[in-house]
Amino acid sequence: MTGPSERRLIEAASRGDPGAARRLYERYAPRVFAVVRRIAGDDDLAHDCAQEAWIRAFRALPTFRGDARFGTWIHRIGVNTALQETRSRERRGDRESPVPDSLPAPAPERDPLLAQRLEEALDRVPPGMRKVLVLHDVEEYTHEEIAELLGISSGTSKSQLFKARARMRQILRSSSGEPHHDESTGFGGMRA
Repeated sequence: MTGPSERRLIEAASRGDPGAARRLYERYAPRVFAVVRRIAGDDDLAHDCAQEAWIRAFRALPTFRGDARFGTWIHRIGVNTALQETRSRERRGDRESPVPDSLPAPAPERDPLLAQRLEEALDRVPPGMRKVLVLHDVEEYTHEEIAELLGISSGTSKSQLFKARARMRQILRSSSGEPHHDESTGFGGMRA
């Protein structure tokens, strides 16, 4: 859905047409939830962030100029909402990290066991590292964009990405039964 038909939906939704708003939501909600889930680290927080992102988007829809595609715009709102909420919770010190009972179903073309292992490993990466890893490796933001979003330097973003990847390797190796320490690297079996 691009071009004139999407523009008509956006215009109708901005005038309060619930059918148009629903169609935009149905089209983009899975992607928004996926990104906030990866940043947030748990389903409950992700649902809250995604809902808040959609509320913000629909309120701001009359000001949407179309400089970017709607999908890019709502995705960015979702990322910013998740980052703001996780920062707020970290400042308050009440961030919980429960192990989820279930994970969202992976896309059919993926290996479901691998996808589950990756999601579980990602949930175990510390929040700051996880944010950088998701924004860089999954969402394809540059280090400069990540630095701006998170209020850090691009060097810190690069460092956090390196640490997050190493932590993911360590978690994945430990969950697969591989040795936890490799004397040749001195990094617990991780090779840079």
